[in-house]
Amino acid sequence: MNRTSSALRALAMRFRFYRVASTLAACRVRATVIAALVVIGCQASFTSAVADVFGSGDNAFAIEFVSIGDPGNPPDTTDRPVTDGAVAYEYRIGKYEISEDMIDKANTLGGLGITHDGRGANFPATSISWFEAAQFVNWLNESEGHPVAYKFDDMGTFQLWDEMDAGYDPNNLYRNSRTFYFLPSLDEWHKAAYYDPVAMTYYDYPTGSDAVPDGIDSVGDTAFDAVFDDGSVNPGPNELVNVGLLSPYGVAGQGGNAAEWLEAAIDRSNDFPNEGREFRGGAWNFGPSSMVASNDGVGLPPSTGLDWLGLRIVSIVPEPSTILLVAMSLLSFTSRRTAHRAR
Repeated sequence: MNRTSSALRALAMRFRFYRVASTLAACRVRATVIAALVVIGCQASFTSAVADVFGSGDNAFAIEFVSIGDPGNPPDTTDRPVTDGAVAYEYRIGKYEISEDMIDKANTLGGLGITHDGRGANFPATSISWFEAAQFVNWLNESEGHPVAYKFDDMGTFQLWDEMDAGYDPNNLYRNSRTFYFLPSLDEWHKAAYYDPVAMTYYDYPTGSDAVPDGIDSVGDTAFDAVFDDGSVNPGPNELVNVGLLSPYGVAGQGGNAAEWLEAAIDRSNDFPNEGREFRGGAWNFGPSSMVASNDGVGLPPSTGLDWLGLRIVSIVPEPSTILLVAMSLLSFTSRRTAHRAR
């Protein structure tokens, strides 16, 4: 009898040990999954830049994006007749300007025929018209299976979206509301350049300061805050990663180097196909006043291409990653398994 009791007690202890060990193992798995979710969530919220890859093989290239959060931020009302910068949604903007290499590879894969200046692969692509910039953006979307941003007819003529088109937005006849990549609006560009989400204020310059930045003081100058004419003119723009200080959000080169096309028409209505388009940011051969936040109302015909004018792109925020969804599924599975064992 004693032997039987001892055996039963030993068996019970083993069973309890197994349940505790199983529970601890499940807890470890759940803790690991939760930690992974936290890391992924932190990366989604705080990582300064994430790259999207386009093309394939020798013609693959990556565009690095910075997340612009703080939806519903106030507009910039400092010394400005027109307020810009208020954006009601989260979005992403290219950390760098579009390079010659990106245009060349898109040309090869998409037959776009976009021409540009030839300074080198990692220099900003300039002498590109607004229409060509829009066609490049459309190729980015089509290559990833997204609706195009801008409407061109079979002859390559730019058109407005109309009520019969899916994605028609009566407030913006240039941009399709269902698209993924696009040229920045005035508000999207201005917020990314001048707004500080920590201090909740706008700066005068896209270097995180109200002070005039240090520019190019002499030919070959390597110590600068932004690439612009500050006593001496560069022979051209610098490479994308060598442009000085970042904006408060971490965007490079929104002041100087190459000016950038915006999506917006000069009158901000976006309701006439051939109306002049705005550009922002100053350039390597401009003075500091071209970079200041209050600089407004500057534009050119959309067919214009100039050696100091390039582009930067914007995108919507992607859906949660597959890794995050898998981790959530694993957490749910371990929770159900632990509950089942506890019965």
